[in-house]
Amino acid sequence: MTKKIALTAGLLFALPLAAQSPQDPASDPSPQPNPPAQKTQSPSLEAPQMAAPDPEAEKKTAPALPKAAKPAKPAVSGEGRVVEEIVARVNNEIITSSELEKARASAAEDAQQDCGGRCTQEQLQVAIEDRQKFALRDLIDQSLLAQRGKDMGLNVEADVVKQLDQIRIQNKIPNMEEFEKAVAKEGLNWDDFKNNIRNKALTQQVISREVGSHITITHEEAVKFYEEHKNEFEKPEQVALRAIELSTEGKDETQLADVKKKADELLKRIGEGEDFAVLAKRFSDGSTAQQGGYLGVYKRGELSKSIEDKVFTMKKNQLTDVIETRQGFLILQVLERYEAGVQPYDKVENEIMDHLYGERIQPALREYLKTLREQSYVVIKPGYQDMAGGGNSEIEEVNATPEVSKEKKQHKKYLLFGKKSGS
Repeated sequence: MTKKIALTAGLLFALPLAAQSPQDPASDPSPQPNPPAQKTQSPSLEAPQMAAPDPEAEKKTAPALPKAAKPAKPAVSGEGRVVEEIVARVNNEIITSSELEKARASAAEDAQQDCGGRCTQEQLQVAIEDRQKFALRDLIDQSLLAQRGKDMGLNVEADVVKQLDQIRIQNKIPNMEEFEKAVAKEGLNWDDFKNNIRNKALTQQVISREVGSHITITHEEAVKFYEEHKNEFEKPEQVALRAIELSTEGKDETQLADVKKKADELLKRIGEGEDFAVLAKRFSDGSTAQQGGYLGVYKRGELSKSIEDKVFTMKKNQLTDVIETRQGFLILQVLERYEAGVQPYDKVENEIMDHLYGERIQPALREYLKTLREQSYVVIKPGYQDMAGGGNSEIEEVNATPEVSKEKKQHKKYLLFGKKSGS
């Protein structure tokens, strides 16, 4: 049986245009849980066993890769019959019916996961339909943002290499050559696979630079929110953790000793004042490396007993010793301790900032996307609907009739078919 390759949520489907934290939680001295829209994974090391954090903060497993590769262009049979339907064009890129179906399937899976068995069948169906009706809009938005990133000259190749290596390690594949073969066995084109990762990284950078950087939340606004919502900050005893994970998968005895030595050196460097988050991003093999090793916030009973006994007796910023597991070595740091009861403002300030940021970035992002659309050629085939950004008004459907346009907008070279949306 072909081995399924796990992948972080949303990699091959429409990128959810969700709130992104205004600051890296792992690099902040006292981070709070990520905003609801952000999801991180539990550490990939299996032992000591670490229970998954709150389902609202993380997904326990990543979806498997789909079985079909992204087509580079519409497929046509020998008789000229179109077998891959184009449903939309975004400047010089296309969106096909198969891509739309994958996005709709992903939306349904996300709705089911968010419900977590708590929804009735009717509620689940409503949630699925609500997400799926925006699937084409999100695909168009993702294409616009990725194209914008390329126009800005953003270089995300280092991120692409890092993410590919993390996926390889998570799936216990010994090297990149074997990883490429595994991707091919799943029916995916390797270049398309990498390009999806690249587009996601581009999209995230564009949102951060073009939208998130313009959102400002004052200390006074945050304090006011705290005073008005104090009862919402009553918490059980909890700890916020981050980790550096060094894998020993496939290592011989000599290599195991080298990994242990590396872990000891990293622990010493942190103890001497080097930034944990920076070292985690550079050296950690865990799935949370890009978040500076940030794992999340855990209550008692959500961690293995051996780890719980350690971290719940530790103070803020304290480090564990190097912990040996079945898959490698682990260094944990307690970022914050929360005693039971209503938390003081300084303990929840970042959480409040994230909440207010999340409220503001969505309308700001939709307005930004509206501007991108106005500067682009977006055409949708009759029979398909897309809800436009900003006012959520339906984009005008146009006939897919090829035509040559001498009018060129900004840097765009040509109109592939139809008329510019809204013209």
